[in-house]
Amino acid sequence: MTTRARILRRTGPALAAALAATLLSTPTAHPTPTQAPTPAPTPIPCPADLAAEATCLTGQDAAGAHYTLALPTDWNGSLVVHAHGGPDLGAASDPARSQDDLARWSVMVKEGYAWAGSSYRRGGYGTRMAAADTESARRAFVSRFGRPDRTYVHGQSWGGNVAAKVAEIHGTRNGPYDGALLTNGVLGGASRGYDHRVDLRVVHQYYCGNHPRPTEPQYPLWQGLRADSTMTAAGLRARLQECTGLASPPPERTALQQRNLDDILAVTGIPERTLESHLRFATFTFRDLVSERLGGRNPFTSTGVRYSGSHDDEALNARVQRFTADPTARRDLSYDSDPTGKVSIPVLTLHAIGDPTAFVEHESAYHATLKGAHRDRYLVQTFTTETEHSELSDAEYAASIAALDRWARTGHRPTARSVAASCPAFATVHGTGCHFDPGYRPAPYASRVLPRPGGLTWPALTSTQERAWSRVDGVGIAP
Repeated sequence: MTTRARILRRTGPALAAALAATLLSTPTAHPTPTQAPTPAPTPIPCPADLAAEATCLTGQDAAGAHYTLALPTDWNGSLVVHAHGGPDLGAASDPARSQDDLARWSVMVKEGYAWAGSSYRRGGYGTRMAAADTESARRAFVSRFGRPDRTYVHGQSWGGNVAAKVAEIHGTRNGPYDGALLTNGVLGGASRGYDHRVDLRVVHQYYCGNHPRPTEPQYPLWQGLRADSTMTAAGLRARLQECTGLASPPPERTALQQRNLDDILAVTGIPERTLESHLRFATFTFRDLVSERLGGRNPFTSTGVRYSGSHDDEALNARVQRFTADPTARRDLSYDSDPTGKVSIPVLTLHAIGDPTAFVEHESAYHATLKGAHRDRYLVQTFTTETEHSELSDAEYAASIAALDRWARTGHRPTARSVAASCPAFATVHGTGCHFDPGYRPAPYASRVLPRPGGLTWPALTSTQERAWSRVDGVGIAP
């Protein structure tokens, strides 16, 4: 245990707060000759529910990523490093993002864990970039408060993919991380994890024909949107409404709108309530990925996919737009985001069975990935009966991080049942429910997302392939 951690753990709340203030005034270490100096983090007000329980700071690292730190008054000596979801599409790092994330996951600090989270250096896609910025936030915490007893990386949504990559890159046996908590994570990786949105993009265009309209400049749908398009989210929503009547009560939809909606939902398997958000991703995030990150190259495939469930599958499959990925674009996307499964630290996942955004079948892909890498002994998966993507019960987060912490400290691997059994005690503290289903097992990923040729084996990216590609000049997505 570090000296600072011992002091903070063994003092009462008032003295701990005073010591934290002293630590805040301690100068940062002198930069090495090759390291540009960065400003020290500055104090900020904590979220309202942490105002009396923690000291909070914000700063910006050498790459330009803003970060937020929180030190509980009664610190347990361990740190949670958070990787946020998205990706956001702003050009620069948004300092508010990591502060908002602290408020959203304040339960970690209430449980006694210090917290560090990055806003990432820019918006747009880049899993390895986000992983590097997440690690940078951890280093900022260490430079200010010393090395914690234990450090856990947590990621939700796309942040689950980011945190999984952090665990693979930095989660070595003697590395800085002791465990990973992945919640409602996009754990299939991007080379397969967005195929349902590829399908949505082409199926929507087949039925609606308005994105783009025949009177507008045409472009291949794998681009998501023309690079110079001025379309907004509101404009996209209007086109979806025009075709499907999505925002209207069913009695107010025309017969054609209802049939279009029914066909799109049946073929893609996307829930009605998240149809618009999936189409936004397949429009604006795809544009960022293709136009800004991959130099206009296509990483997606619709060729060889057999669509079914519509009122006329034969016509759909005959006329839906077909395309095949550029091998170099798919390579770069896979290298950037796909988990290899090569982990050496405990990984615990928590996923809502009814998650309408990152389908629960991502967990099957991740289990198959670790099993394919012969590392599934490091994985415990838990599931809840919840139906939301962006937020789960505070009691479940608390129970999950506690179970991961016990596993890291004792070496005793938890089970889905033991995590569920521990939850009610946390529910009495946090006033939220427990919804674990210990017996649940998700169906294979291919049962929910139509596989592309060769897409049934996992990992999608082996560690051997990752090493080989890492030697290719310019591989991946540039930060």
